[in-house]
Amino acid sequence: MDVPAGLRDVVVTTTELGDVRGAEGFYHYRGYPAIDLARTRTLEDVWFLFVEGRLPDAAERLDFAEKVAALRVLPDDVREVLPAIARAGSTFRPLAGLRTALSLIAAARDLPPVWDATPARRRADALLVSAVTPTILAALHRLRAGRQPLEPRADLSAAANWLYLVTGENPDENQVAAVQSYLVATVDHGFNASTFTARVVASTGSDVVSAVAAAIGAFVGPLHGGAPDRALDSLDEIGSPDKIDAWARGKVAADDRIMGFGHAVYRTEDPRARMLREIALDLAAKGFAPDLAEFAVTVERRIVEVLAELKPGRQLYANVEFYAGVVMEQCGIPRSMFTPTFAASRVIGWCANVLEQAGGGKVIRPAARYIGPPAPQPVPAA
Repeated sequence: MDVPAGLRDVVVTTTELGDVRGAEGFYHYRGYPAIDLARTRTLEDVWFLFVEGRLPDAAERLDFAEKVAALRVLPDDVREVLPAIARAGSTFRPLAGLRTALSLIAAARDLPPVWDATPARRRADALLVSAVTPTILAALHRLRAGRQPLEPRADLSAAANWLYLVTGENPDENQVAAVQSYLVATVDHGFNASTFTARVVASTGSDVVSAVAAAIGAFVGPLHGGAPDRALDSLDEIGSPDKIDAWARGKVAADDRIMGFGHAVYRTEDPRARMLREIALDLAAKGFAPDLAEFAVTVERRIVEVLAELKPGRQLYANVEFYAGVVMEQCGIPRSMFTPTFAASRVIGWCANVLEQAGGGKVIRPAARYIGPPAPQPVPAA
């Protein structure tokens, strides 16, 4: 069976976790509009939804928040090697460090293959991996900067704890609300490259960490999750409103991708970008980098117009990465931690997909069409 390049629109399995309807500019988590959840629910509530299949009641919300808060603390044998991981390489690559540290977590906690594990053990492993990921990322960031990692605080929500661990400051409630909405909105998003990668590994019966580590490898690509800082870099390159047109036209003429615009699924405005634009402007009205937010809105509007002129019919709009960078900058998150912030929420979706895949199904094993020299070729003499 021949299929489109990149498996575009090819249905490979069924899922109860959510769906993206690109033509409508809509996506949901287990039937609930994801943007509505991002505006009204905590990350812990949505985390519970992905693990348990329903939203928690008041008692379950408190119990689950306490449980995952306790899981944030790193084992001592993993904590000891984080300085060496943070120092590695001339360029700080926090997600590469995360892959290494999670592999140590798997060894330290004896995570079994999902094929051999009970559903309860798989769930426990998934919660552990999701809970320690933000702690690891923040610790690597601080160690690379020559500072000591902070201990996660049980009195803070997941979103507030992330801001505290990264910045070292008690987070402002407006910034917590903004980051929490972003985290909820990015937990899952259909069968994107990293999620599909996690499910391929899980289909082999491997352990949760192996599946998540593989997903991280796909996620760091700039064509997937690694674009929020690049989108903000573009704003720096443009500099002022009078340079937008020349910059955008130059990118199109050089056939360079404009980071933060266009999406593999959406053929209308990305609902995440719409929500984050509103959040950025709300933060700006409260004094958080107002010039940046207003400039971003101006740049977005003009680039969309230029793209519509130069690439008619392509329907290219701002995607989640464009305004994600703006909001994170307003919340005091350094640019090197933009993509890690994305990963701190997406790991919940990866783990939920691993659990679903582990529940049944065959090994994912597609075929490739060979286009090399005809076989068999005679083997020449040595």
